[in-house]
Amino acid sequence: MMVRQPEYIEGNGFIAEVIRTQRIKSADVRVEEGAVSIVVPAALPNERINQILKDKKSWISNKILLHREALPVNAKEYVSGSSFSYLGRNYRLKVNRGHFAPVKLIQGRLVVSVPNGREQPHMVRNALVRWYKHHAELKLQLKVERYAPVVGVELNGMGIKSFKSRWGSCSAKGYIDFNWKIVMAPNRIVDYVVVHELCHLKRHDHSPQFWKAVERVMPDCLDCKEWLKANAGALEI
Repeated sequence: MMVRQPEYIEGNGFIAEVIRTQRIKSADVRVEEGAVSIVVPAALPNERINQILKDKKSWISNKILLHREALPVNAKEYVSGSSFSYLGRNYRLKVNRGHFAPVKLIQGRLVVSVPNGREQPHMVRNALVRWYKHHAELKLQLKVERYAPVVGVELNGMGIKSFKSRWGSCSAKGYIDFNWKIVMAPNRIVDYVVVHELCHLKRHDHSPQFWKAVERVMPDCLDCKEWLKANAGALEI
């Protein structure tokens, strides 16, 4: 499994993730979850990327502002000492000041470097979102590869998305999308979500036959379902 290494460029008040690909001929700037990314042709020089981001600065700033205004009131603080869950275990955040460096898990701490300034909390949150999405991609791919043969299905691909009220989605064409926030839950709950979506490749409903297929692989699936229902609100950044 090949997973690209993240590349970043500091903008004025934001950090842009650079995604290089051979599949496009022109750049595409996106703002998702308040985080900025720019998809570019593989060989596009950084000078040109910087210019594109500069030209789009007003649009980017407006998109980021709209996202912040839509966020619910959150008790979390993006400062050193704050706690964030990954696979059911809490990790303390350590914020260093300086040039941007993405989140890394070092000696039991989530360590990130961001510039000083009023935008710092938003940069820290966006860096955390990127870290979780990257690790969700890695972890969920491994779990899909583990459980697909057990369930007895093959899928046409998987992706990571931001969903408001669901943990996964299975298309009729055999493609599964997972909510990246699920990796904040304990490992067994992540397993349950993976098995649940894989079983939808057999049955696109929640009939007794569907639940029987889930229970065959995970006898405690109903306990996992109840845990997720009771704790969903805590799986937030």
